[in-house]
Amino acid sequence: MSVAKITEITSSSVESFDDAVNKGIRHAGKTLENVRSAWVKDLNMVVEKGKVTEYRVTMKVSFIVKD
Repeated sequence: MSVAKITEITSSSVESFDDAVNKGIRHAGKTLENVRSAWVKDLNMVVEKGKVTEYRVTMKVSFIVKD
C-alpha cells in the first residue's frame, strides 16, 4: 500500500501559464521524491500599465511517502 502526501506550491513565469506550471513541477521534482501528480488550483497574473508582466500558478502536488 502506498501513502501519498499533498503539498501546495506557487510558481511564476514571464512567458505563460504553461511555463509557470512546468517550472513549478521541475522544481518540485528537485526537492520532493516520487512526485506522481499535480493539479492547478488557481491562476492569476500581474498586470502593469495594462500589460501582463507575470503569470502565476498555484498547484497541489502529490508525492508518495517512503516507508
